Amino acid sequence: MPLQTDGPTDGPVVLDRREGPHGEVVLRQHGEHHEIIANGCFLMDTSDGRSERLLVDAALDGLADHPAPSVLIGGLGVGFSLARAAANPRWRRIAVVEREQAIIDWHRTGPLAAISGDALADPRSVILHTDLVTYLRTATDRYDALCLDIDNGPDWTVTDDNETLYSPAGLAACQGRLEPGGILAVWSAQPSSAFEDALRNAGFTGVTTEEIRVARGVPDVVHLAVRPA
Repeated sequence: MPLQTDGPTDGPVVLDRREGPHGEVVLRQHGEHHEIIANGCFLMDTSDGRSERLLVDAALDGLADHPAPSVLIGGLGVGFSLARAAANPRWRRIAVVEREQAIIDWHRTGPLAAISGDALADPRSVILHTDLVTYLRTATDRYDALCLDIDNGPDWTVTDDNETLYSPAGLAACQGRLEPGGILAVWSAQPSSAFEDALRNAGFTGVTTEEIRVARGVPDVVHLAVRPA
């Protein structure tokens, strides 16, 4: 299906706009970069993928004793985390949960295939078209790492139903999908001491926060926690 364009050529150009079960999602091009907007909320773009790559790298670093770990990436986004995981031969299995069919299409047949095409062709990779919160609660598969990036952070969710992911019940569901000693990594556009406390209260250990400095404003961060063995 060809992507649609509208809007002035000297600013962001809308390539595709769709209404899904969770609201509107938009793919825009701004210069050489692409942007994903959900319900009017900027999610991410292709200008700087350092923190999305850190999400995967930090989780793998915490699994030094696992020779062939598996990872579940929550949110396909612009594909930086998936591409990073597929570039490392240590990952044995790479699953990506994405609830928006539009985003999946943009990677399979649209402009974002330039980032994720090789990763999607990797036999270790699979995309699960489902809601992450539902999957964590109902699935039976376990992973050595969960790398979650579906919001702008625990304190800034894209849709109200995502808030349950960061609740005690949601964090318990995360533990249920992790192998003992597994790593939970959660991306955020800003640090959250309240979320760190929530992780500890949920029974996670080794709670830490890694920062990626940005030119202006607060740093992007990755919150890390370990399911006790």
